[in-house]
Amino acid sequence: MNDRSRQILDNLLLQFPELGICQESIEAAFDLLRQTYLAGGKVLICGNGGSAADAEHIVGELMKGFRLKRPLPDEERNLLITACDQNGGYLADHLQGALPAISLTGHPALTLAFSNDVAPDMTFAQQVYGLGQPEDTLVALSTSGNSVNVMNAVKVAQAFGLSTLGMTGADGGNLGRLCDVVIRVPAGETYRIQEYHLPIYHALCAMIELEFFPQ
Repeated sequence: MNDRSRQILDNLLLQFPELGICQESIEAAFDLLRQTYLAGGKVLICGNGGSAADAEHIVGELMKGFRLKRPLPDEERNLLITACDQNGGYLADHLQGALPAISLTGHPALTLAFSNDVAPDMTFAQQVYGLGQPEDTLVALSTSGNSVNVMNAVKVAQAFGLSTLGMTGADGGNLGRLCDVVIRVPAGETYRIQEYHLPIYHALCAMIELEFFPQ
Protein backbone atom coordinates (compact mmCIF):
# COMPACT_ATOMS: atom_id res chain seq x y z
CA MET A 1 0.00 0.00 0.00
CA ASN A 2 1.50 3.33 -1.02
CA ASP A 3 1.47 6.40 1.21
CA ARG A 4 -1.49 8.01 -0.54
CA SER A 5 -3.57 4.85 -0.23
CA ARG A 6 -2.64 4.65 3.44
CA GLN A 7 -3.84 8.23 3.87
CA ILE A 8 -7.25 7.33 2.44
CA LEU A 9 -7.60 4.52 4.98
CA ASP A 10 -6.45 6.79 7.79
CA ASN A 11 -9.02 9.40 6.76
CA LEU A 12 -11.77 6.76 6.71
CA LEU A 13 -10.94 5.71 10.27
CA LEU A 14 -10.71 9.32 11.38
CA GLN A 15 -14.16 10.05 9.99
CA PHE A 16 -15.63 6.78 11.27
CA PRO A 17 -13.60 5.82 14.36
CA GLU A 18 -15.99 2.96 15.12
CA LEU A 19 -14.63 1.24 12.00
CA GLY A 20 -11.27 0.82 13.73
CA ILE A 21 -12.28 -2.76 14.51
CA CYS A 22 -12.42 -3.34 10.73
CA GLN A 23 -8.96 -1.96 9.93
CA GLU A 24 -7.20 -5.31 9.55
CA SER A 25 -9.96 -6.74 7.38
CA ILE A 26 -10.06 -3.60 5.20
CA GLU A 27 -6.30 -3.85 4.71
CA ALA A 28 -6.68 -7.55 3.86
CA ALA A 29 -9.45 -6.69 1.38
CA PHE A 30 -7.19 -4.11 -0.25
CA ASP A 31 -4.38 -6.66 -0.57
CA LEU A 32 -6.78 -9.20 -2.07
CA LEU A 33 -8.11 -6.75 -4.67
CA ARG A 34 -4.61 -5.53 -5.47
CA GLN A 35 -3.39 -9.08 -6.09
CA THR A 36 -6.45 -9.77 -8.24
CA TYR A 37 -5.66 -6.90 -10.58
CA LEU A 38 -1.92 -7.57 -10.58
CA ALA A 39 -2.73 -11.11 -11.76
CA GLY A 40 -4.85 -9.78 -14.62
CA GLY A 41 -8.10 -10.80 -12.95
CA LYS A 42 -11.43 -9.07 -12.52
CA VAL A 43 -13.89 -8.51 -9.71
CA LEU A 44 -17.38 -10.05 -9.69
CA ILE A 45 -19.87 -8.55 -7.24
CA CYS A 46 -23.24 -9.75 -5.97
CA GLY A 47 -25.86 -8.78 -3.39
CA ASN A 48 -29.60 -8.35 -2.88
CA GLY A 49 -31.75 -5.25 -2.47
CA GLY A 50 -29.67 -2.31 -1.30
CA SER A 51 -26.59 -4.48 -1.62
CA ALA A 52 -27.44 -5.01 -5.30
CA ALA A 53 -27.35 -1.24 -5.70
CA ASP A 54 -24.00 -1.24 -3.89
CA ALA A 55 -22.70 -3.87 -6.32
CA GLU A 56 -23.57 -1.63 -9.26
CA HIS A 57 -22.08 1.36 -7.43
CA ILE A 58 -18.75 -0.41 -6.90
CA VAL A 59 -18.56 -1.31 -10.60
CA GLY A 60 -19.11 2.34 -11.45
CA GLU A 61 -16.12 3.38 -9.33
CA LEU A 62 -13.79 0.67 -10.67
CA MET A 63 -14.58 0.69 -14.38
CA LYS A 64 -13.94 4.42 -14.92
CA GLY A 65 -12.17 7.27 -13.24
CA PHE A 66 -13.28 7.63 -9.63
CA ARG A 67 -11.14 10.32 -8.02
CA LEU A 68 -8.57 10.37 -10.84
CA LYS A 69 -8.99 10.92 -14.58
CA ARG A 70 -7.03 7.79 -15.65
CA PRO A 71 -5.83 8.88 -19.14
CA LEU A 72 -4.83 6.12 -21.53
CA PRO A 73 -1.13 5.33 -21.83
CA ASP A 74 0.58 6.59 -24.98
CA GLU A 75 0.81 3.13 -26.54
CA GLU A 76 -2.96 2.61 -26.34
CA ARG A 77 -3.66 6.15 -27.53
CA ASN A 78 -1.47 5.56 -30.59
CA LEU A 79 -3.29 2.30 -31.36
CA LEU A 80 -6.62 4.11 -31.43
CA ILE A 81 -5.30 7.01 -33.49
CA THR A 82 -3.71 4.64 -36.01
CA ALA A 83 -6.74 2.33 -36.29
CA CYS A 84 -9.37 5.09 -36.37
CA ASP A 85 -7.94 7.97 -38.32
CA GLN A 86 -11.28 9.80 -38.50
CA ASN A 87 -11.89 10.12 -34.77
CA GLY A 88 -9.10 8.18 -33.10
CA GLY A 89 -8.03 11.21 -31.12
CA TYR A 90 -11.55 11.69 -29.79
CA LEU A 91 -11.75 8.05 -28.75
CA ALA A 92 -8.36 8.22 -27.06
CA ASP A 93 -9.30 11.40 -25.21
CA HIS A 94 -12.62 10.05 -23.94
CA LEU A 95 -11.67 6.57 -22.78
CA GLN A 96 -10.43 6.05 -19.24
CA GLY A 97 -8.34 3.34 -17.65
CA ALA A 98 -10.51 0.59 -16.21
CA LEU A 99 -10.26 -1.89 -13.37
CA PRO A 100 -12.39 -4.78 -14.72
CA ALA A 101 -15.50 -5.41 -12.62
CA ILE A 102 -18.90 -6.99 -13.28
CA SER A 103 -22.04 -6.72 -11.17
CA LEU A 104 -23.89 -10.04 -11.19
CA THR A 105 -27.11 -8.15 -10.40
CA GLY A 106 -27.26 -6.39 -13.76
CA HIS A 107 -28.39 -9.08 -16.22
CA PRO A 108 -32.19 -9.27 -15.88
CA ALA A 109 -32.90 -11.47 -18.91
CA LEU A 110 -30.41 -14.11 -17.77
CA THR A 111 -31.41 -13.82 -14.12
CA LEU A 112 -35.15 -14.12 -14.77
CA ALA A 113 -34.73 -16.97 -17.24
CA PHE A 114 -32.48 -18.92 -14.89
CA SER A 115 -34.77 -18.23 -11.93
CA ASN A 116 -37.78 -19.49 -13.87
CA ASP A 117 -36.15 -22.43 -15.65
CA VAL A 118 -33.70 -23.71 -13.05
CA ALA A 119 -33.46 -22.22 -9.55
CA PRO A 120 -33.73 -18.62 -8.28
CA ASP A 121 -31.14 -19.16 -5.55
CA MET A 122 -28.53 -20.13 -8.16
CA THR A 123 -28.55 -17.07 -10.42
CA PHE A 124 -25.37 -15.55 -8.96
CA ALA A 125 -23.70 -18.95 -8.78
CA GLN A 126 -24.41 -19.59 -12.47
CA GLN A 127 -22.75 -16.32 -13.42
CA VAL A 128 -19.73 -17.07 -11.24
CA TYR A 129 -19.44 -20.42 -13.00
CA GLY A 130 -19.79 -18.85 -16.45
CA LEU A 131 -17.63 -15.77 -15.95
CA GLY A 132 -15.19 -16.58 -13.17
CA GLN A 133 -11.53 -17.48 -13.56
CA PRO A 134 -9.06 -18.51 -10.83
CA GLU A 135 -7.37 -15.10 -10.86
CA ASP A 136 -10.69 -13.34 -10.14
CA THR A 137 -12.27 -12.27 -6.85
CA LEU A 138 -15.94 -12.49 -5.91
CA VAL A 139 -17.16 -9.68 -3.65
CA ALA A 140 -20.21 -10.94 -1.77
CA LEU A 141 -22.46 -8.36 -0.07
CA SER A 142 -24.97 -9.55 2.51
CA THR A 143 -26.08 -7.57 5.56
CA SER A 144 -27.17 -10.76 7.34
CA GLY A 145 -24.37 -12.92 5.99
CA ASN A 146 -26.94 -15.60 5.28
CA SER A 147 -28.39 -14.78 1.84
CA VAL A 148 -28.68 -18.18 0.16
CA ASN A 149 -28.08 -16.97 -3.39
CA VAL A 150 -24.97 -15.08 -2.27
CA MET A 151 -23.72 -18.07 -0.28
CA ASN A 152 -24.17 -20.36 -3.28
CA ALA A 153 -22.12 -17.98 -5.40
CA VAL A 154 -19.33 -17.98 -2.81
CA LYS A 155 -19.28 -21.78 -2.67
CA VAL A 156 -19.02 -22.06 -6.46
CA ALA A 157 -16.32 -19.39 -6.54
CA GLN A 158 -14.19 -21.22 -4.00
CA ALA A 159 -14.71 -24.58 -5.69
CA PHE A 160 -13.26 -23.14 -8.90
CA GLY A 161 -10.35 -21.30 -7.32
CA LEU A 162 -11.62 -17.71 -7.11
CA SER A 163 -10.83 -15.59 -4.08
CA THR A 164 -13.77 -14.34 -2.02
CA LEU A 165 -14.34 -11.11 -0.12
CA GLY A 166 -17.42 -10.76 2.07
CA MET A 167 -18.98 -7.57 3.41
CA THR A 168 -21.58 -8.05 6.12
CA GLY A 169 -22.76 -6.93 9.56
CA ALA A 170 -21.35 -7.50 13.02
CA ASP A 171 -22.54 -11.09 13.24
CA GLY A 172 -21.08 -12.11 9.90
CA GLY A 173 -23.47 -15.03 9.51
CA ASN A 174 -22.46 -17.95 7.34
CA LEU A 175 -20.65 -15.60 4.96
CA GLY A 176 -18.31 -14.62 7.77
CA ARG A 177 -17.24 -18.20 8.22
CA LEU A 178 -16.75 -18.97 4.54
CA CYS A 179 -15.06 -16.09 2.70
CA ASP A 180 -11.28 -15.66 2.48
CA VAL A 181 -11.59 -12.10 3.79
CA VAL A 182 -14.62 -10.70 5.63
CA ILE A 183 -15.35 -7.11 6.62
CA ARG A 184 -17.84 -7.16 9.51
CA VAL A 185 -19.07 -3.65 10.23
CA PRO A 186 -20.21 -2.77 13.77
CA ALA A 187 -23.96 -2.70 13.15
CA GLY A 188 -26.89 -5.10 13.19
CA GLU A 189 -29.70 -3.28 11.38
CA THR A 190 -29.72 -3.59 7.61
CA TYR A 191 -29.72 0.13 6.83
CA ARG A 192 -26.95 0.83 9.31
CA ILE A 193 -24.80 -1.97 7.88
CA GLN A 194 -25.23 -0.55 4.39
CA GLU A 195 -24.38 2.94 5.63
CA TYR A 196 -21.01 1.59 6.78
CA HIS A 197 -20.45 -0.50 3.66
CA LEU A 198 -20.52 2.56 1.40
CA PRO A 199 -17.60 4.52 2.90
CA ILE A 200 -15.58 1.32 3.15
CA TYR A 201 -15.96 0.37 -0.49
CA HIS A 202 -15.43 3.98 -1.53
CA ALA A 203 -12.14 3.94 0.37
CA LEU A 204 -11.13 0.60 -1.16
CA CYS A 205 -11.92 1.80 -4.69
CA ALA A 206 -9.94 4.99 -4.14
CA MET A 207 -6.99 3.07 -2.67
CA ILE A 208 -6.91 0.58 -5.54
CA GLU A 209 -7.20 3.38 -8.09
CA LEU A 210 -4.11 5.06 -6.63
CA GLU A 211 -2.17 1.82 -6.85
CA PHE A 212 -2.85 1.29 -10.55
CA PHE A 213 -3.20 4.87 -11.79
CA PRO A 214 -0.62 6.87 -9.83
CA GLN A 215 -0.38 10.52 -10.83
